[in-house]
Amino acid sequence: MTSKTRVLGPVRDDTALIIVDMQERLLPAMPEKPRKQMLRNAGILIETAKALGLPILVSEQYPKGLGPTVDEIAGAIDNFKPLEKMVFSAARDAGFRQRLDEVGRSSCIVTGVENHVCVLQTALDLAASGKNVYVARDATCSRTEENWKAGCAQMAEGGVQITTTEILVFQLLGEAGTEAFKKISKLVR
Repeated sequence: MTSKTRVLGPVRDDTALIIVDMQERLLPAMPEKPRKQMLRNAGILIETAKALGLPILVSEQYPKGLGPTVDEIAGAIDNFKPLEKMVFSAARDAGFRQRLDEVGRSSCIVTGVENHVCVLQTALDLAASGKNVYVARDATCSRTEENWKAGCAQMAEGGVQITTTEILVFQLLGEAGTEAFKKISKLVR
């Protein structure tokens, strides 16, 4: 096993935002309060990614059955082009892997549903492939709190850094006084 230098926070020029399966027929199954928090925080991460020029990749699990990405997410992303998949881990899908290779980033911020299924498997596979992976736990959701907690714990044991939207945003910004800071800091208040 080779040793890898662990990066303790995302680096702006080397990070991609990955949004996993926030689809029309999945979200109504999530508890209301965590679902609203997840959508709000995913929106903050999207706006941060846009302001800082981070690539945004979106996966959709079997959209014929689970519907498209919800409007709150799809409408916030310029040139929205989701990547369809049938496997739970987006990182196991050839089209997704190719797109991630094209953007050439070694760190990934992951958000989406369900935390203990597709987010978990995607994050673990990305970490196993050598990526620095950060899951914004407050921008993920599961149908039950028990599964959400178990998903976070398993990802942490697998080398994924479990953190929050606000921590990630301020790590990416790195400094106050910039136009990006002025825009994004208003969103987290």
